[in-house]
Amino acid sequence: MKIGEVCLLTNDVPRLAAFYKQLLGIENGSNDETHQFIITEETTLTIYNDGTVKNNQNQNICLAFTVDDIEKEYAKVQRIGARMIEGPTKRPWGAINMSFYDPDNNVIFFRSFPKSS
Repeated sequence: MKIGEVCLLTNDVPRLAAFYKQLLGIENGSNDETHQFIITEETTLTIYNDGTVKNNQNQNICLAFTVDDIEKEYAKVQRIGARMIEGPTKRPWGAINMSFYDPDNNVIFFRSFPKSS
């Protein structure tokens, strides 16, 4: 079994979708105001407004992306104005993690696993 889709529910699909497209470096022509596919291969990432009001107090979910160059991604996250939780920090198990909020206050982690020397 595989996870088929991660969907972020939002009150503002265009705003949240634009953030993720910029963050992930994706331009796919999807511009619907109700539902947008952001990542479409293997496990998809979608942004959706199901018509109910969201409170943007997302405390029980986070997204984690594995990246090659954490410093490059840190600079991009700062450039697009995301609110940082923690800058790049080496963990005892060797990963380097950073965390920040998307415009709806979902927590996002970027992590890298430096190659052993």
